Formats: sequence, structure tokens, C-alpha cells
Amino acid sequence: MALKKEMTNVTFDEIRIGQTAEMTVTLTRTQVELLAVFSGDVDAYHLKSSEKPDNGKRTEAAGAVALISAVIGTRLPGPGSKIVRRELGFSGDIAVGDVLTAVVTVLDKKPEGRVVIFDTRCMNQSGHVLIAGLTFVEAPATRLVYDDIAPPHIELRRSDSFMDLFKTCDTCAPVTCGVVHPCDRESLMGAVEAARRSIIEPVFVGPEAKIRKAAEEAQVDLGSWRIVPTPHSHASAAQAVELARAGEVESLMKGSLHTDEIMGAIVPSASGMRTSRRISHALVIDVPTYHKMFMMTDAAVNIAPTLADKKDIIQNAIDLAHALGIEKPKVGILSAVETVNPSIHSTLDAAALCKMADRGQITGGILDGPLAFDNAISAEAARIKKIRSEVSGDVDILLAPDLESANMLFKQLTYLAGAEGAGIVLGTRIPVILTSRADSVRTRLASAAVMAIVAQARRTGTAGVT
Repeated sequence: MALKKEMTNVTFDEIRIGQTAEMTVTLTRTQVELLAVFSGDVDAYHLKSSEKPDNGKRTEAAGAVALISAVIGTRLPGPGSKIVRRELGFSGDIAVGDVLTAVVTVLDKKPEGRVVIFDTRCMNQSGHVLIAGLTFVEAPATRLVYDDIAPPHIELRRSDSFMDLFKTCDTCAPVTCGVVHPCDRESLMGAVEAARRSIIEPVFVGPEAKIRKAAEEAQVDLGSWRIVPTPHSHASAAQAVELARAGEVESLMKGSLHTDEIMGAIVPSASGMRTSRRISHALVIDVPTYHKMFMMTDAAVNIAPTLADKKDIIQNAIDLAHALGIEKPKVGILSAVETVNPSIHSTLDAAALCKMADRGQITGGILDGPLAFDNAISAEAARIKKIRSEVSGDVDILLAPDLESANMLFKQLTYLAGAEGAGIVLGTRIPVILTSRADSVRTRLASAAVMAIVAQARRTGTAGVT
């Protein structure tokens, strides 16, 4: 329902008996979810389409009161109106896709208190009256005009995957964590909050004066937490890896240094951090418009992965999914198209990876590809394109063709769709939290939670990392 750029009212003296106003709206998912939240009717069935009424209960028609209020508040009398009483009867439900029309008609005017009595009703596309009765409104005495009226931005999350991660962490023992070069407020506070929640036991590695200055700016008392002093960021990365190799920390967390600095200390064979697997990066992503948490890989480490690299990248992500409690993760292998095309190399890799899974070279998940992003994430898009897939619309892991496409896709989801991503490095002997310098404290905290869950799985021998 779009609001007018300019909005004016009808004063009490201008209102005439018999005058009417109406408004029609087709209910979107967001509108119905808002009505469900505010009415308290949060039954999962309320999102079923009105085209399938036998699928279950829908939001009670009381939500249509909002549409009547919108007519009164924006059209007749408009701005400055105050609803003082309602006498309404209710009949029926509403659902996504319903077309509702609210009509208000002036029945009487009472000069004392400038009260206007309206006949108010709301019907659906079938003509069924959902609400009918009287509404008593105190009308404005003077003209009001509002310019450039725009609705507020509203974002609804179907779930909060990060909160689920935090709850899971409640059962994990704190993990000793080398926090590498936490020399600004955001990177320091991410570690501090994780420590306060008993997710990690931090060891701060970096220039001590800069760390303490960041703590002072954040008004944080570092107390008895250990600080290992270093002269600069490269030395911080090297020292943190040395602490990990010596067994003094069980994990590492990137602070306010570049990714290539910390990865440059981890990747060399001499670091002692490598395993038989290719090192890769995964993002655990929460998108408001998707029905569950999913992962994307690799957006930070492997620039142009080969087929052999992609095999390890997928297996790393599957093992992470297992640690997070996903028994049989569904892996969508992305390309620009959903058919094998010799001219598009990523489609050949996707087909080969699926066959490798069939032969047991990749285990623990269900693979499908090549898939374009739309038919990986949407079962309806796959149906329209006549794609039969166990993965489409229910993906747990997305494998991007290369770092560029993964990084761009994630940042598009972040800045255009409100996504949040918790980053972690896989294929190393200890888990490494790899966040962006622009990440919020909440995102850093979620990354720490993922790390703690992985560390717990390794302690118990349930993680499949080699």
C-alpha cells in the first residue's frame, strides 16, 4: 500500500453526511506477518496463500481493522483524526494474496467534541464482509498538509539463526582464542562480548598501547585477560600462529588487520596449521527472507579454485554443517545457468562434483548443480524451469564458482537484503574466525559462536576435519 507524496485532511466543518472514502490493497507476505505479530496470531499457517484455503488457518480478520484505520487516518478525515471508539463485528480470516477493500461512510456528526460517526466495513475479493460496524472519530478542526510522506522501512526476519547459534553455544565450554591485532573498537568489542558470554577465553595479540587505547575508547576494562605484545600487524599474525602451534590457544580470531596478513601466516606449510585438506572459507548466513540459515563458500580465501580445490571446499563446508547439527546438508553448486555448457567452465566443474559425490569422493551431503542462483534458492523458480532437484528451495550450502562471485553475492545480500554472515576458515588444524573489518559486534559474536561449536565438535571427535 503506497502512501501519497502529499497528504491533506478534511476538517469537521467540511465533512458531509453520506461522504465516503475507500482503499483497496492486495496483502503481501510482509503485511500479513506484521498483522500476525501485532495481533498475536503467529500461527505458522497464516502465511498460506488464499488460493489454498484448505491448507490451514489464516490470520484473523481483526487485522483488517488496520486497513480501515488507514482510510480514516489518510483520506477521511485524514491527518489529525483520532479514533475514539469502535463497535465492530468480525467474520472470516485474511491471508497473503487477499484483495481487501475498506469503505467508510459518514452517518452522523456531533458538534460537541467534533465527533463523526462512520459506517465502516472491509470486504475481500469475493465480496465477503470481514468487518462491519461503527467507528467514532474526533475530526480535525483545521487544515493539515504533509509533504513527501513515505512509509518507514520495515524488515521482518522469519527466524534469527544467530540467536540459535548463541543458544547452541550455551552447551559449549569456552575456547581459548588468540585475538589477532584487535586495535579498534569493533574488533576488540567482538572479542570482549564473546568472552563475556563465555564463548571464548581471549588472548589479545598485538601492540599493547593500541589495544589498551581501543579498550579505553570502548570503556572496557581488560582486567586479567592476557595481552601478548607485538610491534605491528604482521608480527601479530605470526605470533598468534606460534601460540596456536604451541597449543596455547585453540582458535584464532582476526582483528583489525587485513585478511591476507593473517592468512599469510597460516597458509605456509611451515606454520603447522595446514591439514590434508585445502584451506577454505565459509560464511554462515542469516537472510531475513530465507526460511533457514545457510552457508556460502568460498568468499575470502580461494581466488580461482580448481576442481580438486572445490572438492575440498565442499567437504569442509559439509563437515561444518554437520558440526552445526545439519545431518544431510544440501549443496547447490552455482553457475550462470542450470545446464552443462562446455563454454562455461563452472558448469563442467558442477557436473564433475556431483559425479564425485555419487562415487563417494565427497560424502555426507546431497549435491546438485549446475544451478543458477534463482533455482538454487527458490523451489518455484526450479519448478518453472522444470528442474527436478532435492536441493532447490531448501539449500544449506552454496558453492560459488570463484571468490569474486561469492564475495559480490554475499555483499549484495548484506546491503540489499539485510543478510548477516559469520565467517570461519576451514581446513586448518584449529578453527579461525575470519571477519570483515566492517562487521558489527553481533556478526563477530556469531562468528565466535560458530567457531566454538566447531571446537566443541573437534573435542568430542564428531567433526570430520582431517
